Amino acid sequence: MEPFTRFTATALPLEQANVDTDQVIPARFMGKPLPQVGAWAFYDLRYDASGAQRPGCPFNDPAYRGASILVARENFGCGSSREHAVWALTNSRDLTRDYAFRCVVAPSFGEIFYSNACKNGLLPVVLPTPVVEQILAHLRREPARPMTVDLERQVVVAPDGIEHGFEFDAFQKDCLLRGIDDIDVTLALEDKIIEFERQRSTATPWLD
Repeated sequence: MEPFTRFTATALPLEQANVDTDQVIPARFMGKPLPQVGAWAFYDLRYDASGAQRPGCPFNDPAYRGASILVARENFGCGSSREHAVWALTNSRDLTRDYAFRCVVAPSFGEIFYSNACKNGLLPVVLPTPVVEQILAHLRREPARPMTVDLERQVVVAPDGIEHGFEFDAFQKDCLLRGIDDIDVTLALEDKIIEFERQRSTATPWLD
């Protein structure tokens, strides 16, 4: 997993609330191979029933091509617990859509999506609704203006240059800064686990 420290990129505004995981990756595409699942992210927002691009959809707007930060309204990632929603966001770079997200900024998130994001290297940042609305408005006016997310300092530098602090769990922060997940944390304790098992086997051999 790639470490997340300080990241500057184009941001894409998704001006919708309650974007559930079936909108992020429709269930009918969840059987796709993992490296390809991102190609189907937000499919029903991007295309109509005939397969034509929907006008006005920011994912179809060349101004946001290359975006790696997603800014959305409240309750992003609600709905089912599918981890594919995070994979679709982080694996979305392909020949037709030149972006893959490393951070989502919103006033609130679905609880399981938030957890899945942290475990897969996608940083979920919670900012107050008025701040998010200001950022969305700025991204509408100046689509090419980048913004910065600094996990070490726990601040978002908005497109207008103003810094906004955010709270983040210390354990999850350490994992993201180091680029490790829960399995890596466990493997780092391998020697202690082996020693525990040795002692347990000696003390209670009938359990082996």
